[in-house]
Amino acid sequence: MAAAGASGGQTIGRSSFSRVAVSTAASSSTSAGVKLGPNGAAFVSSGIPDLDRILGGGFLLGSVVMVMEDSDAPHHLLLLRSFMAQGVVHKQPLLFAGPMKEPRLFLGTLPAPVASSKEDGRQRVMGAGTSSDGRTSDEALRIAWQYKKYFGEDKTSHAEHKNNKQEFSNDFDLRKSLERHLLNSQNIECVSTQDGDTLGELQDRCSTFLSKHLRKDGGNLNAGRIAIQSLCAPQCGYFEKDWDMVSFIRSLKAMVRSSNVVAVITFPNAILSNSFCKRWHHLADTLLSIKAIPDEDKDLAKLLTGYQDMVGFLHVHKVAQTNSQVPVILEASTFSLKLRKRRSLVLERLNQAPVDGSAGPSHAASGSCSSSSQGSQLDF
Repeated sequence: MAAAGASGGQTIGRSSFSRVAVSTAASSSTSAGVKLGPNGAAFVSSGIPDLDRILGGGFLLGSVVMVMEDSDAPHHLLLLRSFMAQGVVHKQPLLFAGPMKEPRLFLGTLPAPVASSKEDGRQRVMGAGTSSDGRTSDEALRIAWQYKKYFGEDKTSHAEHKNNKQEFSNDFDLRKSLERHLLNSQNIECVSTQDGDTLGELQDRCSTFLSKHLRKDGGNLNAGRIAIQSLCAPQCGYFEKDWDMVSFIRSLKAMVRSSNVVAVITFPNAILSNSFCKRWHHLADTLLSIKAIPDEDKDLAKLLTGYQDMVGFLHVHKVAQTNSQVPVILEASTFSLKLRKRRSLVLERLNQAPVDGSAGPSHAASGSCSSSSQGSQLDF
């Protein structure tokens, strides 16, 4: 009885309906900028919150994303810069390759994140708790003491950690550049694809980069990013070596598959032959294309609402998936690319503008049709 009483004394004070504290081990295994999804999937942000929502969470870790460029305007750089800037903000390792002599200069064009309104509101609340002489008021101290009393120190510290937690996806201001101290990180590598006659150097750099981010069961999800601009551009020395480029994409896809890295490749599909363009499409896990809008297209302006704010069209051809045979079915595949307040990228579904005389049902037409049907049978 004494032993039973001793053992029972350990459970006194806890009901069977008491909430057990959730261990933070699972959340701690996920690094900043990585979001877990269904079927064991993990995502990183594309840098555009609307695109993350459309793709079901973002870019899938271990996948290759291809973006078909538009020959009329370099709008593909909007997607590429947002993807790279999001990785820099989350302090994720980045490998960038571009057809230029000094690819590191491209980092200076990456946009800066928009200041969060939540942070401003939190600073205003904290400022309201201080008096004009810099001392905290008694009311603020009393409220803080009540929070500790009812929720405990663990929950208050968890709430503070949640408030300080970095956002998964940021809105970026295209008018401002990233701070220079973020670009001087040792986690950013740059490779020029302009002078090389072969893809050997780029493949070696990608292999070395991916070897540092191999996927391990139960390990920490430290994600990395690879951004390759205009892989088959005419400035590259391997421009006419179609089979070498296909072999490189196959090798890169195999290496990325076993790593915690997302590779984004943009390519001008207009200069590829039809057969090789289809091969590139097949090798992509996620396939996107972007098309610019003419400056003054009166017919298109009458057809679509919000035409003045549109920059281009984004079409989703294929969405990556893992551990599932169920195809991804999107509500819409073509979206309008807009600038919110002329600084942030926004994706919206296309809405057709009402045509003159089509605001409501056509009663005249229906009347004539019904009257004719009474007199004689309609002959189609």
